[in-house]
Amino acid sequence: MPRHLGSCHCGAVTFAIEAEIDHVTACDCSLCVKKNARMVRVGEDALTVLSGEDQLGVYQWNTHRARHHFCRTCGIYVFHRKRAAPDMYEVNVFCLDGFDPSGLPVRASEGVGMSVAAEGAREAWPGPREA
Repeated sequence: MPRHLGSCHCGAVTFAIEAEIDHVTACDCSLCVKKNARMVRVGEDALTVLSGEDQLGVYQWNTHRARHHFCRTCGIYVFHRKRAAPDMYEVNVFCLDGFDPSGLPVRASEGVGMSVAAEGAREAWPGPREA
């Protein structure tokens, strides 16, 4: 399995993934649309934070099951633990050193239809509302 090294913009957070990357994912949920990342899915044992774990911030919203990790220094989204598959990570392929995703197929991931359960949810968050 190929090993890919990655980092945030400032280099405070570095990580490695073990993955065969044959496509990337683009999600249409309100958060992914705003961060405009392309992701690759890996199992939790395939991602290793090499340095800067203490520099990782976490953003959680709606159901608070997904954990979106970003660098506290430069703000770059590096990876997230999925709401629908909590044993998996989605890694921002634009953070992988020397990796060019431009020739890979982009698989659409439907996130816009995921339920919105948070009290006081913003109108900008699409999806069916839970009572």
